[in-house]
Amino acid sequence: MPIIVIAVLLLMLLASMIRVLNEYERGVIFRLGRVIGTKGPGLIILIPLIDKMTKVSLRTVAMDVPPQDIITRDNVSVKVNAVIYFRALEPKKAIIEVEDYLYATSQLAQTTLRSILGQAELDELLTAREKINEELQTILDKHTDPWGVKVSNVEVKHIDLPQEMQRAMAKQAEAERERRAKIIHAEGELQASDKLAEAAGIIEKSPVTIQLRYLQTLSEIAAENNSTTIFPIPIDLFKPLMNMGKSG
Repeated sequence: MPIIVIAVLLLMLLASMIRVLNEYERGVIFRLGRVIGTKGPGLIILIPLIDKMTKVSLRTVAMDVPPQDIITRDNVSVKVNAVIYFRALEPKKAIIEVEDYLYATSQLAQTTLRSILGQAELDELLTAREKINEELQTILDKHTDPWGVKVSNVEVKHIDLPQEMQRAMAKQAEAERERRAKIIHAEGELQASDKLAEAAGIIEKSPVTIQLRYLQTLSEIAAENNSTTIFPIPIDLFKPLMNMGKSG
């Protein structure tokens, strides 16, 4: 029995001494409460009852920021959520400088999101999202730098507008489309009038062109499958014959 007890104690002692860290992990080693350094990856040997290790992941964390109620600068109430991408670059600072760097970064992102978006107008939130993302990333990265945390990107995911605001924006968009359609139609009418004026000038200089146009129209009508075609004949077409009759 004593041998079995000793063997069990030895196994427990070895288990408390040996740690294995993955490639993306680092271990912050505390010896009697004081930090002696950062180790890993691979096999780590600890002194039982004296050393304590806290693991820190170096992988990038994608964290959702819950929807935040925000009142924009032009007094529009919206709900906005976002996602932030960050990672611990300095494991020692991430453990010592802040109690829980994941929770602290999440709370900081929420307060910063409300603060920055509350200073912008609704149109800016909808049209200048890239600029807002960059501003959020810069501010968060600055505040998390003392914790050894690097914020690499911030993306505003969704902006939830009130129903009455959505209806007003839909009406505004419809009115804008109608305005553009009227402008395009007016420009087309202007171009057509210019061409007609140009054609009138040509006809005035050479009256025979109207007769050629008339004959072309007749040929187009004749090409259709009509049993009977009635069309007027301009008297100008008979003037040459009438003149020949008089001369004869």
